[in-house]
Amino acid sequence: MAPPRNVVKIAVQMPDAIPQLIQLDQAKPLAAVLKEVCDAWSLVHAESYALQFADGHRRYITENNRTEIKNGSILCLSTAPDLEAERLLGGLQSGSRERRRETLQHLVSLAPDVTFAQEVISRDGLQKLGTIIEDGDDLGEVLTLALRAFLELMEHGMVSWETLSIPFVRKVVCYVNMNLMDAWVQPLALRLLESVTLSSPALGQLVKSEVPLDRLLVHLQVMNQQLQTKAMALLTALLQGASPTERKHMLDYLWQRNLRQFIYKNIIHSAAPLGDEMAHHLYVLQALTLGLLEPRMRTPLDPYSQEQREQLQALRQAAFESEGESLGTGLSADRRHSLCAREFRKLGFSNSNPAQDLERVPPGLLALDNMLYFSRHAPSAYSRVSNRVGGIWQGPCGLSCAPHPILFFYLPPPPQFVLENSSREDKHECPFARSSIQLTVLLCELLRVGEPCSETAQDFSPMFFGQDQSFHELFCVSIQLLNKTWKEMRATQEDFDKVMQVVREQLARTLALKPSSLELFRTKVNALPYGEVLRLRQTERLHQEGTLAPPILELREKLKPELMGLIRQQRLLRLCEGTLFRKISSRRRQDKLWFCCLSPNHKVLQYGDVEEGASPPTLESLPEQLPVADIKALLTGKDCPHVREKGSGKQNKDLYELAFSVSYDHGEAEAYLNFIAPSKREFHLWTDGLSALLGSPMGSEQTRLDLEQLLTMETKLRLLELENVPIPEQPPPIPPPPTNFNFCYDCSIAEP
Repeated sequence: MAPPRNVVKIAVQMPDAIPQLIQLDQAKPLAAVLKEVCDAWSLVHAESYALQFADGHRRYITENNRTEIKNGSILCLSTAPDLEAERLLGGLQSGSRERRRETLQHLVSLAPDVTFAQEVISRDGLQKLGTIIEDGDDLGEVLTLALRAFLELMEHGMVSWETLSIPFVRKVVCYVNMNLMDAWVQPLALRLLESVTLSSPALGQLVKSEVPLDRLLVHLQVMNQQLQTKAMALLTALLQGASPTERKHMLDYLWQRNLRQFIYKNIIHSAAPLGDEMAHHLYVLQALTLGLLEPRMRTPLDPYSQEQREQLQALRQAAFESEGESLGTGLSADRRHSLCAREFRKLGFSNSNPAQDLERVPPGLLALDNMLYFSRHAPSAYSRVSNRVGGIWQGPCGLSCAPHPILFFYLPPPPQFVLENSSREDKHECPFARSSIQLTVLLCELLRVGEPCSETAQDFSPMFFGQDQSFHELFCVSIQLLNKTWKEMRATQEDFDKVMQVVREQLARTLALKPSSLELFRTKVNALPYGEVLRLRQTERLHQEGTLAPPILELREKLKPELMGLIRQQRLLRLCEGTLFRKISSRRRQDKLWFCCLSPNHKVLQYGDVEEGASPPTLESLPEQLPVADIKALLTGKDCPHVREKGSGKQNKDLYELAFSVSYDHGEAEAYLNFIAPSKREFHLWTDGLSALLGSPMGSEQTRLDLEQLLTMETKLRLLELENVPIPEQPPPIPPPPTNFNFCYDCSIAEP
């Protein structure tokens, strides 16, 4: 007879004792269970003991988490958490360095457990650890362990970082600023200061004033990847907490100290692989630097600003070098104004008054900045519109025209961007100013200028750190690409939007390749002409649509069940391999990892915490288990409880796209196992696999793409023998039966 559902068979062990094999009744109070276990070993004072999981982090078992005990679980009998906390905190007061070290090691191992952490914190454990950190009597292993224990306890969120004292923060700052320090102390001190900076604006200002940027640069230059990562984490935290003006000053100083060049050469192109956390911080640094462009992007041109009027005139004069001045000699004010208006139109402004074009935000003044940068730093591409007064103007076909009664032009110099477009009289001219304005908007969208930093994104561009003034330099390459594409398409003014769509595709495809330098970007984007874009579009369309002949569609429908079974098998195999997930809290981006996988028999999800950089754990080492039979539902996006708790700001958009949860019975209440996928692909693979386990359809975008790819391949294989044979839209008609069947051979008649 099978045991009741609320009874599990487990083992309980204790040092120097024979293990007990018991049937644990989950309906029985935990104190009564503990009393029975102690009685079996003739132990008195059962209240002085507690049960722990024997593997993993040896978490204490309470009434809240006892439902996690499954059949076959191994527990151990240990000292109750309150008594253990009392004993360890007493050991911290010992005068023996060796005992304090052993006590701290034990404290670090138990600190991740929330039950034990509550007992330590309620007994002023944080203050006692803080005293050890502030005293700094031992700058080696004891200080390292004290910092680790302090951080582990604070990570539970029971105590606010804002409650830390100023002397304590200053002491931690001293550890960061010291030259000779233990290799493990400074990364932990930097991690602590990062948490303080992100959680407390007041203490963040203290950290900003006490930790010089030069000191962080020194840590970044040490060939210690962990120290580099934590120094970069604190640097980005300080930048995020600074005002826009302070942030600009800080970034200007960092660039002057060649931080960009160091990141590009020694971090991005380091022999060691770039960690996920460092990639995230480089993304944040890139986003904050590009964010400095937002005020210019959101500010329209002020027609009454003398400075901005002078910038517009400088832009015009760079295109029409000294022409306007010589032509304007002796002309009336109205005539000079008309001449300037004509030249602005030649530059591609839609209005004779360019201020009207630049009133649009975005891109606002950022478009003017880009045009000025292009005219000053790429003079070979941004050329004069025409030469001096006098002589005969020669048209595009080389035909001489009668001189204008007032204005005379020489033959223009070799064609450049502005020249070859503004000097043309036909409708194929590419308007430079209008193109620049729209291209600036496009670049801001592709690079997400002004958008809040994501908490998990890692998609930084190495090219950004390989070039000064990367945004303006990217504009210079892009505006020349636009002119090249315009000529390849033989576009007219009516085709402007179509050209911009092609340019967007060219830029987006090239940026997705993450070129390591601007020159490599230039090479790759120029190797993607309009004809290649059309070919890629057609190829993708054919891959997506396939053939629409009814016989082929019928064949595809017959193949779908078999191929969906193949995809289901692949998804379950991927779940069995397991994935590292990153823990995300509402306070800040965590650097803790946990691993989850499906058992080979597809009946249990096994999971547990792992250390950064560690190899994937084995199934036997994962402490937590969740039977698939207990899973009630799969939730994704905004329906997940851990996403709802974080709010609905723009910065959480990426979390919505990567979040999923499974709900299961946890006693009488409903509990959740929450995930944040490391990538969109992993999100699709896991949600598909979990849907398959629950008997639900796999409806992800990745499943659709995989099914389409398999259908296309299988269909082509089935049709290899029909190559170059046209497939009719309708099956051939069946001919009518013959009038008689005399042609049939009668086998019963023997031949003579």
